[in-house]
Amino acid sequence: MIQHIFLFLAGLALFLLGMLKLSEQMQRVFSSRIREYIRFSVRKPFYGLITGLVTTIFFQSSSATMLLTMGLVSAGLVSFYHSLGIILGADIGTTLTVQLVVWKVTDISPLFLFSGIVLYFLGKDRARTVGEALLYFGTIFYGLSLIGDAAAPLKASPVFSRYFLSTQNPLMALLIGLVFTGIVQASAIPISMLVMLGMQGLMSIDNAVPIVIGANVGTTVTALIGSLASDVNGRRTAIAHLIFKCSGALLCMAFLSPFITTLKAMSSSIAQQVALCHFLFNIFVVFIFMFFLTPFSNAIRRVLPGEHAVIAMWPEYLDTKRLGSPDMALACVRNELKRQIALAQRMLLESLELFISYKRNKRQNVMYMELVMDNLQAEITTYLWGISCGALSQSLTKKLFAFSSFAYDIERMGDRSVNLGELAEQKFKRRAHFTPAANEELRDIGTLVLDNLADAGRLIEKKDVALVRVVIERERRIDVKIRKATGNHLERFYKKLCLAEAGPIYVDVLVNLEHISNHCLVIAQLTDELEED
Repeated sequence: MIQHIFLFLAGLALFLLGMLKLSEQMQRVFSSRIREYIRFSVRKPFYGLITGLVTTIFFQSSSATMLLTMGLVSAGLVSFYHSLGIILGADIGTTLTVQLVVWKVTDISPLFLFSGIVLYFLGKDRARTVGEALLYFGTIFYGLSLIGDAAAPLKASPVFSRYFLSTQNPLMALLIGLVFTGIVQASAIPISMLVMLGMQGLMSIDNAVPIVIGANVGTTVTALIGSLASDVNGRRTAIAHLIFKCSGALLCMAFLSPFITTLKAMSSSIAQQVALCHFLFNIFVVFIFMFFLTPFSNAIRRVLPGEHAVIAMWPEYLDTKRLGSPDMALACVRNELKRQIALAQRMLLESLELFISYKRNKRQNVMYMELVMDNLQAEITTYLWGISCGALSQSLTKKLFAFSSFAYDIERMGDRSVNLGELAEQKFKRRAHFTPAANEELRDIGTLVLDNLADAGRLIEKKDVALVRVVIERERRIDVKIRKATGNHLERFYKKLCLAEAGPIYVDVLVNLEHISNHCLVIAQLTDELEED
C-alpha cells in the first residue's frame, strides 16, 4: 500500500512539474506574439473567446491564462469587458487535456519523453525548444500514467469499489473536487484522475460528475488569490470568473439527474462521460453568459465601482488619410509622440515606486506597458516612412527625422524603466536594503529625471527655447549628482555601511536614470534645431 501511495505522489508531482514547466515554456515562446493576441481579442467578445481557448491549449493551464489576463487588465491594456471573452475561452481550452487522457495519450507518453530528450540534446535553437516542450508534455501524461498504475490495485478492494461505485452525497463530492483543485490549482489533475479511475471501472459517473463540477469551481482559487494584489479591474475579472463557474455549478447541480442521463446517452464509456461532463459544463457557462456580457460587465462595475483608464494598445492619431499632406501627417505623429512620452512618464514613476514598496502587480504593469511602448514606436516609424515617400521641404524633412529620433528615444526610456523594475525585483528578492543616505540620493535624482521627462513631453508638444535651456541645465545637475552619489556609495561600501548585495543594484539604478535623462537631453537638443510651427 505504501509503495502505491508513493507511486501516486510521484505521478502527481510529475504532472504538476510538467504542467508548470510547459506553461512557462509556452509563455516564453509566445511572449513576442502576445501583442497580436491582444489585438485580436479586443475586437469582439467572440474573438476573445478564441484567444482564451487557443492560449490555454498552448499553456496547458487555464490558471496561467487567467493570471495573464488579469495582469493585462490591471495594466490597462485590456478592458474588463473584453477580458470576459478570454476567460470563457480559457475554460473551454482546459478541457483538451482531459480529452487527451481519454484518447490514451498516457500510453505513448514515453515516446514524447524520448523524442523530447533527443531533440533537446541533439537539436539547436528551435528544435531544442520543441524538444523541451515535448519533454514537459510527456511528463504531464507520464505522471497521469503513474497515477493510473497506483490506482490499479484498488480493484481488489471491495471497500473502495463499494464506496466509489455506489452513489454518494453529491454535495460532499462537489466539496472534494473544489478543495482538491483549490490546493493543486489545476482542474485538469482531479478530472484526469477521474478519467483514469473510470477506465479501470473504479468510478461511477454518478459520483464523478459532482467532483468535476467542484473542480471547475475550485479552479477560480488561483485568480482569487492573484486578485488580492491587483487593482479594481483585476478583482472584477477574478469575481467574474467565480460567478461564471458558480452559475454553471448551480445549474448543473439543480439538473444533476437529467445531466447524468444525457452523459450516459452520449457515451457508454465512463472515461468519455467524465470528459464530456467537463466540456459541457464549460459550454453551458459560455451559452449562459456570452450573449449578455455587456449587462453582466455593467453589473460587476456597479458592485465593484472604480474608474480605470485603458491604455490604447494601438495608435490613436496616425490617420493614413493624412499621408498625402505632410504637414497634417506630422501633426498626427506629434500627437502620438505625446501619448508615447506620457506612457514613458508613467513607466518611470511606477518603476521608481517599486524601490520604496515592491509590489509584483506593479512590476508586471511596467512589463505590459513596454508592449504598448514597443508597438507605438514601430507604428510611428512605419507611418513616418509613409510620409517620407512624398515630396518634403527641408524643414519638414528635418522634422520627420527628429520625430523618428523622438520615437526611438522614448522607446529606449521605456526599456530603461523595465530595467529599473528588474533591479527593484532583485533588491526585493535579495533583501538588499539601501541606506537612508542612498534612498535620499535616489529620490532626489529620480525627481529631477521625472522633471526632465515631463519637460521633454512639453517640448514635443511645442518648441520653447527657454524650456530647452532648463532641460540642458537640469541634465548637467543630474550628471553632477550621479557622480557625487556614485562617490558617496563607494565610500559607504568601503566603510561597510551598506550591504554588499545592494551595491551593484544601486549603481545600475543610477546608470539607468542617467540614460533616461540623456534621452531627454537629445529630445531637447533636436527640438532646439527645429523651426517654430
